[in-house]
Amino acid sequence: MILVDTCVLIDVLEDDPRWADWSQAQLEIWSGRGPLLINPVIYAELAAYASSKEALDAEIATAELLMREIARDALFLAGRAHAAYRARGGTRGGVLADFLVGAHAAIAGCPLLTRDRGRYATYFPSLVLVSPGKQG
Repeated sequence: MILVDTCVLIDVLEDDPRWADWSQAQLEIWSGRGPLLINPVIYAELAAYASSKEALDAEIATAELLMREIARDALFLAGRAHAAYRARGGTRGGVLADFLVGAHAAIAGCPLLTRDRGRYATYFPSLVLVSPGKQG
């Protein structure tokens, strides 16, 4: 099982000229190893690219993505990691979602399939990341 970050799914949905092939290949590799997971944060981020809830739910079903809730321990870890980010001078808005995704994977003990390695590696050092140049 692997948690799939929003960017990987958007690569495929939007047929990104640079990343769609890599992302699709990773989804195929990892689906053979176990379930592909998303959580409510990833679902919400994907909603920005969907024409309707029904269309999004159909895409999720077609891709055989399974929804998993975020445990309270992961929510706490995300808040602490976000606080550490701010204490280090982080000013980018909208990053709490990334901390929720990273903490979810860390607490669940599953790898995270993403292209956005930096923040996850910094704030969740025990998290196994599958990203370009580093395959799991």
